[in-house]
Formats: sequence, structure tokens, C-alpha cells
Amino acid sequence: MPLPCPLLSDSVSIEMDTQDNQLCFSGVKAQELVEKYGSPLYVYEESIIRKQYRELVDQFLYPKFRVHYAVKANYNPTILKILLEEGCGADTVSDQEVRLCLDLGFPPESIIFTGDNNTDEEMRYCLEKDVLINVGSLSQLERLGKLKEGARVSVRINPDVGAGHHSHCITGGPKTKFGIYHDKIEQIQAIVKQYNLKLVGIHSHIGTGIMDSEKFIEAMDVTTGVAKKIEGLEFVDFGGGIGIPYRESQSPLNLKDFGAKVSEHFTKFCAEYGNDLELKIEPGRFLVCQAGTLIAQVNTLKETPAHQFAGCNTGFNHLMRPMAYGSYHKILNASRVEGEKKAIVLCGNICESGDVFTQGSDGIEDREVSALEEGDLVAILDAGAYGMSMSMQYNMRSRPPEVLVSPEGQTKLIRKKESYEDIMSNFC
Repeated sequence: MPLPCPLLSDSVSIEMDTQDNQLCFSGVKAQELVEKYGSPLYVYEESIIRKQYRELVDQFLYPKFRVHYAVKANYNPTILKILLEEGCGADTVSDQEVRLCLDLGFPPESIIFTGDNNTDEEMRYCLEKDVLINVGSLSQLERLGKLKEGARVSVRINPDVGAGHHSHCITGGPKTKFGIYHDKIEQIQAIVKQYNLKLVGIHSHIGTGIMDSEKFIEAMDVTTGVAKKIEGLEFVDFGGGIGIPYRESQSPLNLKDFGAKVSEHFTKFCAEYGNDLELKIEPGRFLVCQAGTLIAQVNTLKETPAHQFAGCNTGFNHLMRPMAYGSYHKILNASRVEGEKKAIVLCGNICESGDVFTQGSDGIEDREVSALEEGDLVAILDAGAYGMSMSMQYNMRSRPPEVLVSPEGQTKLIRKKESYEDIMSNFC
């Protein structure tokens, strides 16, 4: 029977199904995937990625609307190809992300490079490839002008508004390093004039994991306020940050209402500006997060006076968010989804006390899961964004394989497990 996940909008939901009380992905049992590809294992459902993109695009009423996927969320080439097929552009933050997107067939005009504290070499590469650079500091803007007078450029504004699920993920306001503060417009215009730059876009991004449309609209108003002072713009880009409900108690962003409000605000701005500009946003998490699950196997059960621990064959080297941010991920016993619940702490195989998946803002916490036995599979849900892309080889442990499951239930290896030789390959 289907296991419902939180609603995305008024009418669309993501469901995860079970067969024989075992967790499945587009009809394929987790156990079957592990038997074929091993564990730990990242599993992605293609149908969810496509549904997320189409649902998002459908809710925006403004006609000149473009989505640029935040590649940093998950840069697996197969996932990028799916989004390219859907008509998505790319938001990149390094020259190698730019190179990957170009190699996969993204047109240069569909790529925006919004790096941070970039080198001249990175900017020179983008200029050579005709990829638009979105500049986040006055000094970088001047360096760009010296590299190529007359270049097309976009500017990232700090709108003095920040939001997000954790302080480390807030990218707007006076305490963040990102963007040129919104009151520096005269300095921006002076540099643009000095180097005859063509300022074609204004950009802002206030944070990630945003579930409050009003905060997003507030930042929009500041950004469009800056845009009104600049002639000749082609677009305004409001960044990403659209969140998903990780916890069962969270209410999802009303996507239909969000799309309508953003479209209405932008239409009003364009009327005042005197030209219908392009509206851009740069979601990452929203498009891929719920499509991905990390599957691991329980190999150790133990207890202390404080907790019952279930140890498994993955760790924060594969999914860093709980350790880094105290982030919540729903956890299921993939071998027996329904059953008597037991309070456990799920921990990994990394030699660090912080290697615990059931964490909150105050540290380790118990989680109610169908009673686990050694050998059972556990599923850590909503791991498609900032999971594998933030993974590492700490403790000299290999990164896991990644598998894509098609809507028809066909499976494909899209990244192989690292070998000892892979880990050693860069040492001299």
C-alpha cells in the first residue's frame, strides 16, 4: 500500500509505496536494489524529479519564467540530463560545474555562474565560454571589467533580508558574506560605467529551506527596488531556497499560492519598470531532495543507560546534514515499514561521536522506528539534495554507488562505488 509523503501543493503529493511491508521505489524493493548494487546505496526516483520540475513551472503564471537548477544540490550527470530534458537551465557556483553543464549540452545562455570570492581564472573561463557571470562584490565587478571591458554581467544584491532552516544556510542580511549590499547601487553603476559593462541582470538569494512565501516576497520587493534604478535589464533572478517538509509536522509551502504571489509582484514591477523582464529562480533542494533516499544496513544493536543504538554501514561522510546542521531526516525500517515502534538512535560507522543521524538542535535524540534487527535495511529519506554532493572520504571510507529507478521500474547504476584504487589515485 502507498505510504503518503507531505503534500507539495493543494493537489499534488509524493507517495512511497510498499510491497510485503517492504519499502519500494517505483515498484522495486529496497532489498532487491541492495542485492544487486550493494549497500550503502543512494537511490533516486526519476519520476519525482520530473514531477517536481513540472509542478513548479505550472504554478508560475508570469509568461517569461525560467528555472535554473542549483547544481550544487546534486551534480550527478544523469540527474542533470533529466532536468535538461525538461527544459531547465543551470545555476552554477564553480568553473567545474560550468564545464560539466556545457559538456552535458546545456546551452551557454542557459547557465548562470554565481560563485563566491571567485578567481580571475574562473571568471576568464566563463567569459571564454559565453557564460553569464553573476558578481557578488564590488571588487569582483571591477576585476571582471579589467578582464573584459564591455562584458555582459549580472550583479548579486544582498537585500538585507535572510531566511532559512539553519543560521549557516541564511544568505541574506548583514551577517552573511554573500552579495553586494543593496545600498551600494551608486558604486555598482560607477564601475559598470568605467568599464562599459552591460548590466543585464539583478540577482538575490536570501537562504535555503524557506517555507514562508511572505519572507521571499519581502526580499523580492527590496531586489526589485534596486532593479528600478537600473536601465536596460533583461532579467531579475530571485535565487532559490524553496524548502520541503522534512518533518511530518511541517506544512509544505503552498506552491500554487507562492507561484501566484511571485508572478503578481513581478508583473506589477515590470509595469512600473516599463518592460517585461524575465523572471528567474534557482531551486535545488525542491527539485531533487524528495527523489533521493540513502539505504543502509543495520549491523550492530547496543544500549547504554541513555539510548538504544542501531549502528549501520554508512555515516556522516555520506550524509552530512544531521551532523552539520542538526537536520531532521525521516527514517524507516525498509525491511518492515509497519510494525511495533521502538525508540532508537541511528548511528553510523565513522569514528566521531557526532556520527548520528537522529539529531536535533539540542543533540542526539531518540526516533520511533519499526523494531530493527541486525541485517535490516534502513532508509534515510529526503536525501537527494546536499547528500552525495557533500560526501567525502573521511576515515578512508568509499563513497557509495548511486542508482536511478525509472517510472517503469528499470534500474540503472549512475555512479559506481569508489574503490581503494579510486581513493588512492590522486596521491603522488
